[in-house]
Amino acid sequence: MAAASGTWQPQEEGFKEICGLLEQQMSPTSDKSQIWQQLQHYSQFPDFNNYLAFIFARAEGRSVDIRQAAGLLLKNNLREAFQNMPPANQQYIKSELLPSLGAADRHLRSTAGTIISVLVQIDGIAGWPELLQALVSSLDSSDINHVEGAMDALSKICEDVPQLLDSDISGLSERPITVFLPRFLQLFQSPQASLRKLSLSSVNQYIMLMPKVLHLSMDKYLQGLFLLASDPAPEVRKLVCAAFVQLIEVRPAILEPHLRNVLEYILQVNKDPDEEVALEACEFWSAYCDAQLPPENLREFLPRLIPVLLSNMVYADDDESLLEAEEDGSLPDRDQDIKPRFHSSRFHGSEDGEDDDEDIVNVWNLRKCSAAALDILSNVFGDDILPTLMPVVQSKLSTTNDEAWKEREAAVLVLGAIAEGCINGLFPHLSKIISFLIPLLDDKFPLIRSISCWTLSRFSKYIVQGTDHQEGREQFNKILMGLLRRVLDDNKRVQEAACSAFATLEEEAAEELAPCLEVILQHLMCAFGKYQRRNLRIVYDAIGTLADAVGGELNQPKYLEILMPPLIGKWQQLPNSDKDLFPLLECFTSIAQALGAGFAQFAQPVFQRCITIIQSQQLAKVDPASAGLQYDREFIVCSLDLLSGLAEGLGGGVESLVSQSNLRDLLLQCCLDDAPDVRQSAFALLGDLARVCPVHLRPRLVEFLDASTKQLNTSKLKETISVANNACWAIGELAIKVQKEISPVVLTVVSCLVPILQHAEGLNKSLIENSAITLGRLAWVCPELVSPHMEHFLQPWCFALSMIRDDIEKEDAFRGLCAMVKANPSGALNSLVFMCRAIASWHEIRSEDLQSEIFLVLQGYKQMLKDGAWEQFMSALEPSVKDQLSKYKV
Repeated sequence: MAAASGTWQPQEEGFKEICGLLEQQMSPTSDKSQIWQQLQHYSQFPDFNNYLAFIFARAEGRSVDIRQAAGLLLKNNLREAFQNMPPANQQYIKSELLPSLGAADRHLRSTAGTIISVLVQIDGIAGWPELLQALVSSLDSSDINHVEGAMDALSKICEDVPQLLDSDISGLSERPITVFLPRFLQLFQSPQASLRKLSLSSVNQYIMLMPKVLHLSMDKYLQGLFLLASDPAPEVRKLVCAAFVQLIEVRPAILEPHLRNVLEYILQVNKDPDEEVALEACEFWSAYCDAQLPPENLREFLPRLIPVLLSNMVYADDDESLLEAEEDGSLPDRDQDIKPRFHSSRFHGSEDGEDDDEDIVNVWNLRKCSAAALDILSNVFGDDILPTLMPVVQSKLSTTNDEAWKEREAAVLVLGAIAEGCINGLFPHLSKIISFLIPLLDDKFPLIRSISCWTLSRFSKYIVQGTDHQEGREQFNKILMGLLRRVLDDNKRVQEAACSAFATLEEEAAEELAPCLEVILQHLMCAFGKYQRRNLRIVYDAIGTLADAVGGELNQPKYLEILMPPLIGKWQQLPNSDKDLFPLLECFTSIAQALGAGFAQFAQPVFQRCITIIQSQQLAKVDPASAGLQYDREFIVCSLDLLSGLAEGLGGGVESLVSQSNLRDLLLQCCLDDAPDVRQSAFALLGDLARVCPVHLRPRLVEFLDASTKQLNTSKLKETISVANNACWAIGELAIKVQKEISPVVLTVVSCLVPILQHAEGLNKSLIENSAITLGRLAWVCPELVSPHMEHFLQPWCFALSMIRDDIEKEDAFRGLCAMVKANPSGALNSLVFMCRAIASWHEIRSEDLQSEIFLVLQGYKQMLKDGAWEQFMSALEPSVKDQLSKYKV
């Protein structure tokens, strides 16, 4: 396939062969793998992609399908090959693409736009000046095909790399977007719906970036939006709503003068016959509340808005949940029914994020969006929405005929959606509401049974609070037994909802569940035998949550006889490469922590299997063939976390297992892994092992410390903050166990921790706390190394210490503070106020020796500051701090 000299020309033979292959590829009966191999063979030739460009752009005699196939194959190849092509071939492909923007066939124009957008992503705009000229002249052309082709390409560039058009390009007097944006706005008035849609979607991409030209054209843009607000094309109306949603999120001030009109419009479009338009409009309400604009602007719309949201919460006739709800629970799940799950690596410290309520099914639609909007509105307006809302809910609930079941179901969903925001207004009627919901757990319609599970779980906190009196206790037991009945429902959807609701109730009820443990375990283990694969994961979660909730109560032979044999049976049945192991490993982690030493009888095979899984995965990473499996790091993460659970549960009892294994070497390898989630779990385990059997870490202590310190000394700290957090905690745990052996790294670690404490804004609370504690622990074991530097960090450090809740780790940090002050009393003089505030942050110091050490420190400063200086210092302290210090007789 040699290229002729001068301009590249295809050779007839190669042209025909490639066209033939593309034609075969599209035939439903062809052998795809053989064709793919032949195409791979051709792609070795340096001008193969030139042929594809030629077929796409010029093979007039061939079908559009073949030309489009050539274009799509070219697009995929360019991602890999473009940068390494000879410049002449790059130039040839670019020059063939531009005329195709005006191709007569819409599919060819669209494919040309896609390829051009990919080239711009790879190679930028600066190296292709002809492109911008071609796009501008096509937009200004009287030929509609050219306009549409250019607009298609531009909309893809705006979607994929909008910032490229809003940047300075050498040789151009202005940024490309300055040239294009006025043309986009002009096209809002095009008679062609496709052009109105493409131009509007392109401008919307710039709301976040807000280039100067859009800022200056804002009035024209808003006029355009109002002009398109009643566009006959639903996809255009949807984009108008999307623009208002984005503007309210990122530039609310721009909409404020027009707010009444926008609210009126969104309210109307929330009832749009096209569900996608109504869904986009519905997103506005949550965005408005999140933007923290004055809620008063919305108040007058509530009486009209709430009925719209309620009617949109009724299942649509084509909702896929209606089909799923008919599915028989005894049918095995297909692979595509099983959604990917994500294990979150072990994290040591106070979590910042709260888990949102997981939705019962993960498809986002108008019903879910309306429920979410109602939830947020109820949190903003509280009980004020009840007078509009409750009459509608009551009338929907009072229907009894089968035809109205969807209305009843929606009313139960409403009660769940407002459970948090309107709790004050609902509270006096809560017992009545719950009594009404309990029988619905046994309704004939499965979706009413499942939504009743969810709604009851939203009131879990109050249901548990009521158990301190007889009536509340009886209600709690009815709900508990009702949910357990539903856990054994024959319908998969109901099983899923009941298990999730039960797990929520378990978290709230905790030790209240102890008297019911036997019946709970019998139901959960019965479900364990009954469920198909997808819902089995939720049973594991419910068992794990139960173990977390009741803790050591579980450690009784009668309970373990119900719980453990089925789990161990499943554990033995699943191979090491089966992803269904993940939730089982997580479940065992919770059980090991709950049973403590009681898990010892099950520990050996569990420990050994975790080691085997980590070993085989580490081998698979470098040599999948000899490992006999594909690498999947989640197996390593889950196994590390289960080993952490064993270390936490068994305490020193894990020592004999660690001593007979190669865990130390495997763990070091995981601490050096390139994947952050593997390192995160590895450092959590390092800290847990440091607590219970540091002797087995000693031979490679220097390497562990070096790996841990590296996590703190990185420019990407914010991206790997959870790894840094666990590494920081592990260093502190090692310090108090190995004492002076940590001295070689002390100053390096301190130099990493100080900037974290000095620039705490924007870092998560847990990293700040762990940094403060680890710094204190290092100061406690090596005060002579840390104290000379204390004046550089004492203020932010004391501020961080004052934010930590009372516990053993805080005690260690304060021992470090006392040791440093003893070694270098003058180092703290300038920060005495901060130190006193930190000391005053204790509610109660349990350790008597720490209390007397703090007493000595304060007395020392009192003697040091003579001639009324101490009294003057004390008088400047806040009254609450002085109060707390009075017990030290200063």
